Amino acid sequence: MSHGKGEGSLVLKAREMLATGRDEEEVFAELAARTSDWDISALAVCLALGVPRTDAEARIREARPLFDEFEVGEEDLVAMFLACGHVFVVDRVLDAHGERIRDLLWAAACAHGGFPGGMIPWFRTGELTKIFLLFAQTRFRDGRGSPPEFWAAMITAGELLATEDSPDQAKVTAELEHCRAQATSVDTESQMRP
Repeated sequence: MSHGKGEGSLVLKAREMLATGRDEEEVFAELAARTSDWDISALAVCLALGVPRTDAEARIREARPLFDEFEVGEEDLVAMFLACGHVFVVDRVLDAHGERIRDLLWAAACAHGGFPGGMIPWFRTGELTKIFLLFAQTRFRDGRGSPPEFWAAMITAGELLATEDSPDQAKVTAELEHCRAQATSVDTESQMRP
């Protein structure tokens, strides 16, 4: 991806627009409409958000084939697809404690048999409490997944989250108790089967 001399000014403009509360899609669409250069506009938004250049360039290369599906004037649609493709997501670097929680929540998702693709950014941005609270409401149907493994991972993740000082501490503690009750219920059911 070539870097023109206008890239720096586009990054500054993207930062200014983001600072006023505009979202990534709006900023991309406006810059792309102004410049007619969707690659550099997407790069400017990524860099303004704090995505490392090498990551941003790789994401844009991966998304570039979809550009051929659109025409000038459809920048809003391109912006929507870039957002859906997680091009603008800023990955959060977690400490060892956070990584352990994220790994446990990923294990829970796998034990459940998957999760909605829209949650991938939550894993990438480290929204661990949000994931835990949503997963705690899980119901198993049709024999899918492994409830014992799911609830075991959730309990451990919840115990680790409960040690953090957060505004959602009471919710985490309540949902941790719910997870423990679900795990006990699953154990009781499996012991009752012949």
